[in-house]
Amino acid sequence: MPLSQRRADPLLSLDPGLSSSINSPPGDGEGADPVQFSAKELKQLRLRFGVHGSQPRLAQLFTEGIDQLQPLRSYTLGRIQDLQPLILKESLKRNVNPMLVAAVLFDEMRHAKPGEDLPIAAHSGLFQTHGPAQLGLGEMVHQGLLKPNASETDVSKARDRLLDPDQNVILLIGKFARLAKELDFPQNHTLQASTNPHEAKQLATLAYLHNGKLDYPRRILRAMQDTELHAVMYGIRRPNRSPLI
Repeated sequence: MPLSQRRADPLLSLDPGLSSSINSPPGDGEGADPVQFSAKELKQLRLRFGVHGSQPRLAQLFTEGIDQLQPLRSYTLGRIQDLQPLILKESLKRNVNPMLVAAVLFDEMRHAKPGEDLPIAAHSGLFQTHGPAQLGLGEMVHQGLLKPNASETDVSKARDRLLDPDQNVILLIGKFARLAKELDFPQNHTLQASTNPHEAKQLATLAYLHNGKLDYPRRILRAMQDTELHAVMYGIRRPNRSPLI
């Protein structure tokens, strides 16, 4: 079936009122919560991007439980360590905050469904998103890497690209750059959550649009402050030395 006949993705444009609202400082002053969206913002984000409310509380508790699994956490940090040079390089090219990229990968990798990245499962059509960042074919269409009416052969090649970790990370960074442009966020510098509440709101919006769940931005902004994740991205890895040296 041509991709054009599959489920259409939401439009990727916002009315000027919403763009202006998100580009305004959140709430009252610097202490405002950057993940709080107004009723108008939520309505427009739902209409234009197809996002929705938070996960049910039971699902949130399950997610939080997975986050506490230390072996899974350590394994995921190791995977991000392998991707760290690519994340930093490609994020610098596109003026995307590398900690936003790392935080999304950290979250998505830990909550991936078992077996979904096996090629046979991916090509079966059972799963709609693939790779470390959980991206779908629609994102490749938005970035001009896949035609809307792509043949099954091209779709198969696109899925292989999504399954490649390096290509998946590059596509994620491209997605954030694309969304930032659509929302008229600053293009000439990297958004910073820790020093600018205005930009923290913008980063929260990008996180929300990636996943579509209203509780997701808070998790991502929290992960961006994770000390171990920071160490993976910016720490200096010291070689192991023999105790005899």
